[in-house]
Amino acid sequence: MPGQPRHIHPTAPLAPRALLTGDPGRALLLAQELTEEPKMFNHNRGLWGYTGVASDGRPLTIMSHGMGGPSTAIVVEELCDLGLEIAVRVGTCGALAGGLALGDLVAVTAVIPGDGASAALGAREALLPDARLTERLVAIADHAGTVASADLFYDPDPARAERWRAAGALAVEMEAATLLAVAARRGVRAACLLAVSDAAAGAGERIGAESLERAAVRLGRAAAGALLAETA
Repeated sequence: MPGQPRHIHPTAPLAPRALLTGDPGRALLLAQELTEEPKMFNHNRGLWGYTGVASDGRPLTIMSHGMGGPSTAIVVEELCDLGLEIAVRVGTCGALAGGLALGDLVAVTAVIPGDGASAALGAREALLPDARLTERLVAIADHAGTVASADLFYDPDPARAERWRAAGALAVEMEAATLLAVAARRGVRAACLLAVSDAAAGAGERIGAESLERAAVRLGRAAAGALLAETA
């Protein structure tokens, strides 16, 4: 049941639509790039969030959910309590399939739940994002397809990545399955757009800092465009 958030301490109103990202620094960057007069929505526990005015003149919140499923579950549950209606995760991923270059954008059409948090929420089969919002993301992304969500960034067992690749996953990340599981439980529309930050699922080349910032801005603009179009 909705209650008083215990980890998010709002200092500004939450918009009913939001971009969600793991990195608090990316939340600040995108708030500055995508909104006018952003006000800090939350700074408690380092989960920076901002609400500003988007290009369509209506409010948009950009919020950090931290790393991994457990942190994401807490943040999304509490945002739902505060009135969240629709969200896009704008995160990074490690490539599993060939043909994904560093900085490319991947629209997520399904998520393999390989993490503990989504399993604890009852996920056993692939999780599906909101269809209409995903259709908009697919139209502007470089790639579209299934990704896997994992608990570990530094995974000592390469067989896991091989199994996800064999199951058709283009990339792996850590939060999408939990986001979709919570969103489905709470009746919130959610989708994911990811930038490729690592080759070979973290075992290969890592994107440079300047290239990552450029990719993050492109990622945010693309996701915001889809979100604003869907909520017009």
